[in-house]
Amino acid sequence: MLDYSQEAERYDALRGGEPRAAAAAEAVLSLVPEQTRSLLDVGCGTGIVTRRLAQARAGMRVAGVDLNVAMAGRAAARLPEAVVLADCRQLPFPDGQLDAVTSVWLLHLAGPDEDVRAIIGECARVLRPGGVYVTTVDKGASHNVGSDIDAVLASRPWRAPPDAAAVVEAHAVGHGLVPVGEARFRGHGQGRSPRRTVADLRRGWFMTLPPGDPLADGFAARLEALPDQDRPRPDPVFTLRAFRKA
Repeated sequence: MLDYSQEAERYDALRGGEPRAAAAAEAVLSLVPEQTRSLLDVGCGTGIVTRRLAQARAGMRVAGVDLNVAMAGRAAARLPEAVVLADCRQLPFPDGQLDAVTSVWLLHLAGPDEDVRAIIGECARVLRPGGVYVTTVDKGASHNVGSDIDAVLASRPWRAPPDAAAVVEAHAVGHGLVPVGEARFRGHGQGRSPRRTVADLRRGWFMTLPPGDPLADGFAARLEALPDQDRPRPDPVFTLRAFRKA
């Protein structure tokens, strides 16, 4: 798994930067009611999306929370006095106080299923009745665009994605959240090239192919044999799901 303390400095540049953040924020806000006055971005990372959420609507108070010190530090530089360092499984906020909670590109990083359940449970807990929770689902599948790279990676070891839409919905419903909408957005600048995919593999991007594993080396060799090593394949399209607290 990636070390996000080391990733923080180059995180935005490697993931589409401001164009991707703009697309994500626009899609999130399409699912957040106009009357929303308070929003918490859980797992805010560098705050690149969080800042756009804060700038988009006058009068909406936006805060972020992240567990990683390096990532939260970058977010705090973008949103002074609005970022909290905390575990998203134990949010330091009171019950039923927030109009909206978001978690963009977070649940796919959760480990055991109980962690996903705990994160969603905390997001539901801090929402007021009628409040909305918006989260990305099926992040890994979003990168499968039918390319030659995907064909190579198709035979890699499989594990059940923690952010599968059906799993997320089941946990949400279990915590009193009702499905109310869906949106999609393009991951600008995240189309994979073979060379970039090999680099990602070498630094632990693929959880079932740890760096240094002979199996990972075999996949790297097959990727290095593909044509057009530096040509990006199509960008992924990410999916958001929205839930309302009953």
